[in-house]
Amino acid sequence: MSFKRVHTASALDQPLCLPLEQAHRVIEKGEMDDEVGLMRWGSNYTFLVNIVHDDDSLMAIYKPQGGERPLWDFPDGTLCKRETAAYLTSKALGWGIVPPTFLRDGTRGIGSVQLFIDHDPEVHYFTFDKLRMMWQLERMAVFDAIINNADRKGGHCLLDDDEHLWGIDHGLSFNASEKLRTVIWDFSGLPIPPEILADLGNLLARLDADEDEYTASMVALLSRTEMRMLALRVERLVADGIFPLPGPGPNRPWPAV
Repeated sequence: MSFKRVHTASALDQPLCLPLEQAHRVIEKGEMDDEVGLMRWGSNYTFLVNIVHDDDSLMAIYKPQGGERPLWDFPDGTLCKRETAAYLTSKALGWGIVPPTFLRDGTRGIGSVQLFIDHDPEVHYFTFDKLRMMWQLERMAVFDAIINNADRKGGHCLLDDDEHLWGIDHGLSFNASEKLRTVIWDFSGLPIPPEILADLGNLLARLDADEDEYTASMVALLSRTEMRMLALRVERLVADGIFPLPGPGPNRPWPAV
């Protein structure tokens, strides 16, 4: 399976597949010239928008900072930063879980802008062939433990036409307190494969290097305490060598899909 191309859309009825690097460039540098519509299933304001760069026009998910609903357990105005931090972490691991996501200005101010992934909404975690998807689900399970994802619903797992697994909606992540809530507990207590542990070791080394590009970018998005806890979670996974077990508190999101 290749991570070098991505399935997105130039309009609602115009799916396309293009190099991931090209899509990355459009989402990061393009002009947001149109709001296609408001996504109504979330608790925060989320817009489907059109991004144009040179001759490319792509759809993206725009979550303005000003549209975030205040939460008691997350600092105000930080969800868009956490969306961006999740992408940077996915990229640093080389796992390609999170679509290209950038903290940038848009039609309603600063916010996270994420490449729209063309997918069938009826296909999600609860409909997957789990055996066929195992190696990708293993990485997603570990990724959620790393970022302390408090909201891994089944519908936040998207499968494109190349059967590449994408994860979306990471605003409720990187909290300093333990908040892992996910539907992916399939591997709990089992050994983490050596190749995943090797990737975690590399990530931990980068987190220990203040001058590292990934670490420097993350420091601008998360608090000092949240960064320390991120490194601690990675270190714990490497030391334990097993997939995390459900904690004593709520450990599944609601609704599940």
